[in-house]
Amino acid sequence: MLCLLKWLELRFIVINHAFEIYAGAIAVIFTGLGIWLALKLTKPKTILIEKEVLSEKPETFVINEKEIIRLNISKRELEVLQLMSEGLSNQEIAERLFVSLNTIKAHNARLFGKLEVKRRTQAIEIAKKLGLIPQSR
Repeated sequence: MLCLLKWLELRFIVINHAFEIYAGAIAVIFTGLGIWLALKLTKPKTILIEKEVLSEKPETFVINEKEIIRLNISKRELEVLQLMSEGLSNQEIAERLFVSLNTIKAHNARLFGKLEVKRRTQAIEIAKKLGLIPQSR
């Protein structure tokens, strides 16, 4: 009997508030649809393209003698520049060339002046562009 009364009460509530229930159901459906659509539209589209890149066998490097003459770079300065491009520190370059650290610093200063740069990375970049040292692989 109690179940029957509860069922009748629920039915009475549904009948009296049918419009509100339908409106609420429609609101929930449209809210879900809006969230789904927003997620679809704002999701970044990632396209992965794989291309085969064929590289030719690197040619033997030829030093640009014209630029060396134009910039008046000595053989020792060129050696220092090449060792600098290998990533060696001033101390390591000095040990490799059997000279003092101050000598290497003097060569660096002259190189920076001739190449019109302020840092080692700039000097290496300019030297590669001018053909004074080989490009990295």
